[in-house]
Amino acid sequence: MACDETLTKLRDVMKQSSKAKIAWNAVGPDTSIQSLGFDSLSILDLIYDIQQAFGVEFEAEELARVRTVRELANFLESKQQPVC
Repeated sequence: MACDETLTKLRDVMKQSSKAKIAWNAVGPDTSIQSLGFDSLSILDLIYDIQQAFGVEFEAEELARVRTVRELANFLESKQQPVC
């Protein structure tokens, strides 16, 4: 289960990477990543930004089944040392 620190950091990275006008304080763990305005090109920018912010490396294909912010946070936590 994703910890609050990971979710907050991820939301901040997504906010900086997104060009969409989103009410980011309303974005919760179960928010669909697709609903946040990331298209096929901007998702690649987001992946790069996430890798830099979290200090992890992964292939974009590894995210094929990730649909929500919580799922992405869980994925990131599985790739790094526990912070919670």
